[in-house]
Amino acid sequence: MQKPTASGRHAPQRPQGGKALVRLVQELTRVGLDEEAIAAIRAAAPELEPHELVARAAGPERARTAREAAAAREEDGDPGEYGAPVTQSVAAEYRAVAEHLAEPAAVAGPGWRSIGPWTVPNGQTYGASRVNVSGRISSIAPDPADPAHLLVGAANGGVWESDDRGASWAPRTDDAATLTVGAIAFDPAAPGTVLAGTGEGNWWSWLGAGVLRSTDGGTKWAPLCTEPFVGQGFFDLTFDPTRENTVLAGTDRGLYTSTDGGAGWTRRRSVRTWSVSVSGTGEALAACEDGLFRSTDGGAVWNAVALPGATTPFIRCAVATAPSDATVAYAWAALSSGAPKLWRRTGGAWTAVTPPAADTGQADYDWFLAVAPDRADRVYVGAIDAHRGELSGTTWTWRNISTKKPTGDSIHPDQHAIAFEPGSPDVLYVGNDGGLFRSPDRGLTWKHLNNGLVIGEFEYLSQDFGSSRWLLGGTQDNGTVRWTGSPEWTHVQDGDGGDCAVNRAHPDTVFHTFYKMSPERSDSRGEPGSWFPVKPPVPAGEKSQFYPPMETSATNGSTVALGGGALYVSRDNAAHWTRLEFPTAGTASAMYVPHADQVLVGTTTGELYRTTWSGSAWSALGALATPRSGAQVSDIHADATDTQRIWVTHSRPGGGRIWHSTDGGGSWTNRSAGLPPLPLNAVEVDPTDRDRIWVAADLGVYQSTDGGSTWQTFSDRLPNAFIGDIVLHPHARVLRAGTRNRGVWEIPVDGWPTEPVCGTQWTGTLAGGAKQTWSTVDWPATWHVLWTVMPVTPKPGAPQLRWTVQVERASNEYVTYRIAVVNLTAEPVSLEGRYAILSRY
Repeated sequence: MQKPTASGRHAPQRPQGGKALVRLVQELTRVGLDEEAIAAIRAAAPELEPHELVARAAGPERARTAREAAAAREEDGDPGEYGAPVTQSVAAEYRAVAEHLAEPAAVAGPGWRSIGPWTVPNGQTYGASRVNVSGRISSIAPDPADPAHLLVGAANGGVWESDDRGASWAPRTDDAATLTVGAIAFDPAAPGTVLAGTGEGNWWSWLGAGVLRSTDGGTKWAPLCTEPFVGQGFFDLTFDPTRENTVLAGTDRGLYTSTDGGAGWTRRRSVRTWSVSVSGTGEALAACEDGLFRSTDGGAVWNAVALPGATTPFIRCAVATAPSDATVAYAWAALSSGAPKLWRRTGGAWTAVTPPAADTGQADYDWFLAVAPDRADRVYVGAIDAHRGELSGTTWTWRNISTKKPTGDSIHPDQHAIAFEPGSPDVLYVGNDGGLFRSPDRGLTWKHLNNGLVIGEFEYLSQDFGSSRWLLGGTQDNGTVRWTGSPEWTHVQDGDGGDCAVNRAHPDTVFHTFYKMSPERSDSRGEPGSWFPVKPPVPAGEKSQFYPPMETSATNGSTVALGGGALYVSRDNAAHWTRLEFPTAGTASAMYVPHADQVLVGTTTGELYRTTWSGSAWSALGALATPRSGAQVSDIHADATDTQRIWVTHSRPGGGRIWHSTDGGGSWTNRSAGLPPLPLNAVEVDPTDRDRIWVAADLGVYQSTDGGSTWQTFSDRLPNAFIGDIVLHPHARVLRAGTRNRGVWEIPVDGWPTEPVCGTQWTGTLAGGAKQTWSTVDWPATWHVLWTVMPVTPKPGAPQLRWTVQVERASNEYVTYRIAVVNLTAEPVSLEGRYAILSRY
């Protein structure tokens, strides 16, 4: 969403085609699905030149290759299947990896645990009020036999279940082959049976792994079928209430029917199908890219329905039949140009009716339609906002029910799903980018249902090295959030949460971005309202990633770097910037700042560059050897004490994805052997053991203890979630992972201590009646340490020593302990200063 910031300023304007489309294109090109990216652009924004967007995300050469492949497919008469074989192959690889990750760990070791967000209060809306948020909801399914029982699907967070109308939640598919969910449907004839279509049509379509089934109402799930849905995303899934075991599905690759409860499927139409509605009389209506279609035989034969004034292909369309009157139906469509259209059918004829003033800028991403269960003349439509319409005579009256101004309950924008509580037509649920919301009065007032719904979509993490319980995270469409040890995280800034960073030496100074080149700084640890812009002087029209990389020095100083179509570097916490052009035109995708005087940057096409501070100026960017040309650099790590040692990861599968250099990037060794064939997104190196490395993949975290020669799964108890970022806290010895739609997780890389770590720090002798202070320095501030002074030669019957402990903060990360000891006797006493490390966390 694009929203005024807490200090009154605005984030960048919504880009053409919608932010969701820009993010999707970059995500698809990141993993090499360039043809799929072209198809997404053509479907969502036909007025745009698709190859220009692909070139912006992946590079001109990749765009040319995708153009040639797309042209070849069109010549073969199959324009609707862009990238299908490649997409299916990618989805199959993900499924195989997920199945392996779901197997019990062969060797017992540390396990991951969730640290939330359990909820995020003060989340953003477009209205006058604030609200608790979680993450993106793609589907809602109330149990027709139990109004308190509810299932929801998170975009890439799996199926969640509630038995108390959303007051509490439990994840149910963390071990599934994919956590992407596009649609959920109860069997109305047997409500214990539920189907879930994986692959989210709105965004994560290429990760679809088929249909899941539950026979206990949604608690336990198992795969029902994979084909033909591998690599497809579900938009809709519905049972035919008049035909036993008949199910209809709409996906990004077609309209399907099943006559055996979802085990086997037949594709009836090969065009994108967003919405399917089946009435109590058995009539089925399907909203497809090329128009509205109707079937009366269980979905075997479909005939086109003429909608007056309709122009196809649609950008998006939804259809719904009135539950109270099967002769009444509605279609709600976004066209390639102009305002949206709403049609109503009565008496067999479809007529255009007055639609709401809805923003269709992201219609391919957020859209819904529903008719009130008890009134055929009351309809709900969703786009960026949700609207309720009522027909009185021939006049339609519309009310915006999601954004209330100047007063009233508002909910998060970007609407994806709507459902009604069975038996209570006044009660409706709406799912959007901010989570799930319930209204008891048809949208007049709202209550969030986001407590315990741990589906935050994290893009980036940063940390305070002096605290074991402090994180800053950027989340998709839910702003920048902060964790200080509580399951409830703090919403510290609005807009889209992009990359973020912390000044290691002075962690009161922190940074975040919205999207594009839009950094802000806070000098009070990110407190809400404390942010101010520190944007570099970016020339008009210069390109960048949707979320451009930003880094602060990993060790010392106040160096900050931001990467777009050039590298921008500052040595004074972004107060002043230096712009360094790439030797060859490119777009930054990853950076690392090992110390205040050096910056490394990688691009979307695989180039690597370095600049160093001479004492008075930054050097021109010098090219390093390119380990893998044409593949996006996803992360970089350099050893601060030996910057000749560099690690680089790539996000494009099908080749080397992690490389190591010991000569400063002059040559590279491929260290990908033993890793699954998935994109890698982040790398961390243990500062106490440079041969111990962790990488985050699209699924799972992996560890090497021999410098990358071999790799082992490091994902015990971690959901099969997309891992976007990892950060290692070197003192607490905890690795954190930011996932997309399953929040943030952590693991003690050496295991949680089972007993104190004890030792002797010093020995000495104290004269009779004397007092002396011993100082011990450079203890990590995160450690919990107990000090004891013990006489070496005990003298029974009387106390010999007394001591006090004072703690001095030597820096943000380290403390000095000063232990003052008094000899209580008249004789010399030999003593030991002993410590017990109770916890590093």
